[in-house]
Amino acid sequence: MTADLAPNASPRFAEARSVLDEAIAGHVFPGCAFGVWAEGRVQTIEARGRFTYDGNASAVAPETIFDLASVSKVVATTAAAMLLFQRGLLELDLPVGELLPGFVIGRAPGSPARRVTLRHLLAHNSGLPGYVEFFRTERSPAQLLRACLALEFEAEPAARYEYSDPGFILLGKALEVLLGEPLDRFVGRAIFAPLGMSATGYCPAPQEREKIPPTEEDKNFRGRRIQGEVQDENAWVLGGVAGHAGVFSNVGDLLCFSAEILEAVSPLGAPRVFHKATVEQFATRQGPEGSSRALGWDTPSAPSSSGSDFSPHSVGHLGYSGCSLWIDLDAAISVVLLTNRTWPDRSTQQIKDLRPAFHNAVRRALPR
Repeated sequence: MTADLAPNASPRFAEARSVLDEAIAGHVFPGCAFGVWAEGRVQTIEARGRFTYDGNASAVAPETIFDLASVSKVVATTAAAMLLFQRGLLELDLPVGELLPGFVIGRAPGSPARRVTLRHLLAHNSGLPGYVEFFRTERSPAQLLRACLALEFEAEPAARYEYSDPGFILLGKALEVLLGEPLDRFVGRAIFAPLGMSATGYCPAPQEREKIPPTEEDKNFRGRRIQGEVQDENAWVLGGVAGHAGVFSNVGDLLCFSAEILEAVSPLGAPRVFHKATVEQFATRQGPEGSSRALGWDTPSAPSSSGSDFSPHSVGHLGYSGCSLWIDLDAAISVVLLTNRTWPDRSTQQIKDLRPAFHNAVRRALPR
């Protein structure tokens, strides 16, 4: 399946466009692209605004590629885990230490590290901290990984939900051990290529960077405009390929990805990569009580960035840069929103209100 990058803009999404235009005028983000899949096809792929707030900046196009930030966690890392699980090569309850010995070597016999499994990392309930600025002290991929392996635990496995970037850094490395190759190479060959996601990948070539909206004027670490290279500093130290961030993509490719997920759960679908049982397994909430997290995926909470009209049987994920992907498995609808809301810095948090308003507007435009 190849998503049409430029279908005629449908009048039905006028309210959604208005929400986005107001956000651009209010400096929630300088520009965005969005797309909707429903009724078995692409309903629209559109763009609004510019790369920056400069009136001479390039206009965002429907095919513009963005830094997905943590949407990478589902499009690449979780997708790789799903495929390995489906092939019988990944055991969800396998201790992480069996794949990454450095995670347990030197720790006390009763350390929580010895009980952490791949399931815990996927469900964000491993007990690891949510975020660590490794990049402040670690200057190479090896140094950063060693520091991540040695992290102290904040809770017992499965006792507490804590969305964890370090957990997904470790998950990405554990998957590479199972794969016997780098994560980016595997997902490019086994997922992106079969789904026709030709615009999706890690580490854009230098000559392509000016075609990608910048994410930040970085005055605190790299000392330059971040454009066409991963914004996340830990992912940058890791060489741009990491379990928690690093993927660049556009709306059309993400609609192709979401269509694959939807076709897998549809009795009429003909998925090429994932099976229904795999999708349902990874779409199931894991706990503890109060967590909205499934395996890798998030599900709608109260309130949710997906708005009020996505069914409980939905999966999705957000990205720090201002991107999001939500898929309603019951309604067979997916919505992609790509922005660079961190431009020129990370101060604005208005995206939190924009996301549910935008998704509500889209859902009101679609049949129930």
